[in-house]
Amino acid sequence: MDRISVAVIDDIEETRNNIKALLAFDNRIKLAGEGVNGVDAVRIANEIHPDIILMDINMPVMDGIKATEEITLSRPEVTVIIMSVQGEQEYLKKAMSAGARDFISKPFSSEVLINTIISAHEMQRKRKEHLVVSGAEELVRSKVITVFSTKGGVGKTTIASNLAVSLARLTKKKVALVDLDLQFGDIAIMLNVAVKNTINDVIKEAAQLDSELMEDYLINHFSGVRILPAPLKPEYAEYITSSHVDKIIKLLKEKYHYIIVDTSASFHETVLMSLDMADTILFVSTQDLPTIKNVKSGMDVMDSLHYPPEKINIILNKASEQFGIKYKDFENTLKRKIWAYIPEDSQTVVTSANKGFPFVMTRTETKVAKAIIDMANKIANEDSQSIEERKEVKRKFGLRL
Repeated sequence: MDRISVAVIDDIEETRNNIKALLAFDNRIKLAGEGVNGVDAVRIANEIHPDIILMDINMPVMDGIKATEEITLSRPEVTVIIMSVQGEQEYLKKAMSAGARDFISKPFSSEVLINTIISAHEMQRKRKEHLVVSGAEELVRSKVITVFSTKGGVGKTTIASNLAVSLARLTKKKVALVDLDLQFGDIAIMLNVAVKNTINDVIKEAAQLDSELMEDYLINHFSGVRILPAPLKPEYAEYITSSHVDKIIKLLKEKYHYIIVDTSASFHETVLMSLDMADTILFVSTQDLPTIKNVKSGMDVMDSLHYPPEKINIILNKASEQFGIKYKDFENTLKRKIWAYIPEDSQTVVTSANKGFPFVMTRTETKVAKAIIDMANKIANEDSQSIEERKEVKRKFGLRL
């Protein structure tokens, strides 16, 4: 196997020497060059074409952020890894947006340095393999379904995960499940999958990301659903922007028939993007007064955003009239009809979550499972009707089907 060529860019000579000493311990890596600022980095990228550039952020003449941006545009095959000290988080965020693939915090050990280089190089190798593959792709008519509420604890994640599984099993089509609750997402736990990559890893590839490379980051669930988990640490959420969400959903639409997006209970820019891009919004509520108040406020916001009424479906979770609020009163307050009712069944839901098995697979006889499966049926049937309506229009006007 060819050795990985690495260039070291740092304005402090002692730091460069220390890094070169660490690299010398691993025979899989060779030094390709070194420099003291971003200008050197750009020159080395264009002339030497190293596999990896280890780039400091704060340097004279040209800083690491500007250099990373230029290298990403001119030499996308060169992988940039940012080196930063504590307290440079804002710079780091800008560098990742400019196209850096990874970062390591100074000071770092030999093990951390080598593992980061090997991992980044392997991901770049996979990307190149995907770019080589060509051929006609099946055109996919996709539907984005965003599960949302303005109140936490109403069951969004339970609904999103079980709906995704139901659609995959019912339609036999490709379903992706995106955890956009960026600080405290639980999709991976809910479906008991081992997290290898998260949405935070995806955005490191933002500049080169395509639908093929996206496949490397999605996790397989035994139901057939592919999952993109939330970041492992809450602080990573700040690196993810609305433009990242826009690109991720657009790429998923190239290959997946259904994209289910679980969100946080807020109108954060990333959530707003998923709502804007949604074909259908499942707005989840329960029947307690605080939740109804928040949902009513959320509906007012959506009205101000000019979302068409048919885009929003109200889901009443833990539905029961025994606690004093009638369904009709609920509908009158929101001025919306309830699209789907999901009955209260804490035992089934909690047991399913603790075991990591979706209850639409393991407890299909329960009312709560049947309610989710019915939702999946309604969505699938709506899509089938839409397809038939378009075919009928084409027949009427003598167009090709």
